[in-house]
Amino acid sequence: MFAITQPLRRAAKLWPSSPALLREEGALTWKELEAGVAKFAQFLRDFGVSKGDRVAILSQNSESFFQFYMAAPWADVIMVSINTRWSEEEMLTALDDSGAIILLVDQHFDATGQALLARSEVIRQVVNIEHESCLSAMSGLSPLSDSGRSDDETVALFYTGGTTGRSKGVMLNSVGLLTTGLQVQAHSGLDHSAVVLHVAPFFHMAAGGIIYATLLAGASSVILPAFVPSVVAQAIQQHSVTHILLVPTMIEMLLYDPSFSSYDLSSLRRIVYGSSPMPESLLRLAMDRLPGVEFTQFYGMTELSPVATVLPPEDHQEACAFPSRLRSAGVPIQLADLRIVDDQGDEVPRGEVGEVTVAGPSVMQGYWNNPDATAAAIRHGYMHTGDAGYCDEHGYLYLVDRIKDMIISGGENVYSTEVEQAVYQYPGVQECAVVGVPDSRWGESVCAVIYPEAGCTIDEPTIKEFCATKIANYKCPKKVVIASEPLPKTAAGKIAKTEIRKWVR
Repeated sequence: MFAITQPLRRAAKLWPSSPALLREEGALTWKELEAGVAKFAQFLRDFGVSKGDRVAILSQNSESFFQFYMAAPWADVIMVSINTRWSEEEMLTALDDSGAIILLVDQHFDATGQALLARSEVIRQVVNIEHESCLSAMSGLSPLSDSGRSDDETVALFYTGGTTGRSKGVMLNSVGLLTTGLQVQAHSGLDHSAVVLHVAPFFHMAAGGIIYATLLAGASSVILPAFVPSVVAQAIQQHSVTHILLVPTMIEMLLYDPSFSSYDLSSLRRIVYGSSPMPESLLRLAMDRLPGVEFTQFYGMTELSPVATVLPPEDHQEACAFPSRLRSAGVPIQLADLRIVDDQGDEVPRGEVGEVTVAGPSVMQGYWNNPDATAAAIRHGYMHTGDAGYCDEHGYLYLVDRIKDMIISGGENVYSTEVEQAVYQYPGVQECAVVGVPDSRWGESVCAVIYPEAGCTIDEPTIKEFCATKIANYKCPKKVVIASEPLPKTAAGKIAKTEIRKWVR
């Protein structure tokens, strides 16, 4: 049986006195971490949860959030991860869709949690897991025996945006998470001697992939609540960090931070990156400024638990002989069957562009309570990613566009439909098209092109302020273009976004 909690139990047996978490107040050993997780699980049970119930968490990165990744399946409940950057409306939609009965929050989101409780149809209680009373109560509990949640049962729900404007809950099980966790561990060079710095947000499955890989390796962890370049560099120096997961925007911010050269980063062995496109120039700069560091890229999506391909360090090192490799997403991980298909679902020849599809144990179980969306995404066992790409003669995947109308800004997925729906709520908007434009810092930024109704005056600051009341800040347009004529259309009468992109680029 593939139990997602097994790596923790294994580490506690093999290295009971070794550090699992490195903290300011002192290290937490693997045996202590296991006991803490078991008490956390009992804490959840004491709130009346039963097998298969959903328990949500809204929190910055923390020791408690790290433990919850294991405490939820230990208690035989399903973890529901809520994006802290969402608007209250978006959080409420995911919570009510999941049917979560308890919402765990940290101090930062206590007030938000209470506001959600007042509006939610399903949440029974909000619990501040950082409050002294909770921590004290948890420490006094007897450890709960591991429930041994079976490999085919849903372990977690991670909500993603959607082209329909409504987020979907991605159902993931132990088989998929451990399959990719083992691949991430192997391709990242993680072992018991490693020290992993966790700064990517835990509410994202990308960070979850590193958490599971860390547990499988029995490596030590350092947790930061948020990304601040100087704080990250200081933590690397202080704790002799060897591994870190960063999105390209974080890498750029770290390299260009004024304090970068003042810290000793010689312990750093590996940077794992992904979640958004990495400009080749930035990657070469990172390799130049961090000559002793190896780089590993992973490509995938939440629905793939979350990895499909890997570009290992040796391919980065061979960039002089094969310059195009740095633009590649790599080769399929083991057990991932990757096919490039045409509109009819037939595999296309090498070098020809089509949709990237993936089959294997890492593919999600489906979308929570959404069989239609599941059937559209998984066809004949293959997850249709919505990404357009091709494989070269050596089997390396190259992404060229996104079939799904999605923008990736700073590692966050922004679906243009969601933004367009917000813009269309402003009085006087006749037509709107949202596209991604290249951004040196964020990879892509959101641009809204608007054609106003006759006699209406619309300006950029007003639209930006209006959108901020409707959607998360990272989804709001960073640029607004007011068109003086109707937006171009395709033969089917739809707005021609290909032409729109030419306008704004």
